[in-house]
Amino acid sequence: MKKRLIIAVDGHSSCGKSSFAKLIANELGYIYIDSGAMYRAVTLYCKRHNLVNHDGASVEGISKALPDIVIAFNYNTDTRKYETFLNNENVEEEIRRIEVSKLVSIVSSIKEVRDRMVELQREIGVFKGIVMDGRDIGTVVFPDAEIKIFMTASAEVRAQRRWLELKGMGVVTDKNDILKNILERDEIDSNREISPLRKADDAYMLDNSAMTFDDQMKWFRDIIKKFEDEN
Repeated sequence: MKKRLIIAVDGHSSCGKSSFAKLIANELGYIYIDSGAMYRAVTLYCKRHNLVNHDGASVEGISKALPDIVIAFNYNTDTRKYETFLNNENVEEEIRRIEVSKLVSIVSSIKEVRDRMVELQREIGVFKGIVMDGRDIGTVVFPDAEIKIFMTASAEVRAQRRWLELKGMGVVTDKNDILKNILERDEIDSNREISPLRKADDAYMLDNSAMTFDDQMKWFRDIIKKFEDEN
C-alpha cells in the first residue's frame, strides 16, 4: 500500500484551489478539506450575531463565541460532494455569497480565530490521506506536508471564475464588485500580521490562468510521480 500523504494547496482567492484540490482527492481516494469554508462558516456565524461588519469586528465577542461554533463536513451521496455544516445546518451555499466574501478576511485575520481553526485542521490531518486547501496550509497548518502547491491566477481570470460560480448558484452580482473584492482580499491576506498568505519555500508554483482542469491534473501527476520516484 502506498504511503498516505498530506497535500497542501495554498493560494489566492478564487484561483481554483478548491476545484483542483477536489480533483486530486478524487484521483487519490483522499478526503478533501476546504479550510476556507471553515473561515467562511465562522464569518457567517459572526455576521448573524452582529459580531462583524464592514467597519470591523468584535474580537472579544468572537473569541467568546468560538466554543459555540461547530463546523463539520458531510458527504452528500447525491452530489458526491462534501458540504459545510455550521452547528448542524447546511450552509454550503450561504457561505459562498458575496456578503460573506466581503467580511471573511476581517474575521480570518483574528489570531484567536486562526488558532482555533489551525487546531481543528491539524486534528483532521492526524491520519493523513487528505488534501486541504487554504491560505496557510503549507506554511502554518502542515509545514511538514509531503506535497505543497501554491496556486495563483490573474485577478481578472479569478473574478470571471467567481462570477460564473455565483451565477451557477443563482446569485446575481456585478463582476466589477467581485474583482474589487478579490483585490481587497489579496491585499489583506498578503499583509495581515497573523499567518500572511505566502508561498512555502518548498512549494510548487502553479499559475493556472490559462490552464484547463485536464492541464492542471497532468501537471499534478508529474509532481506526484516525481515524489514517488524520489521516495
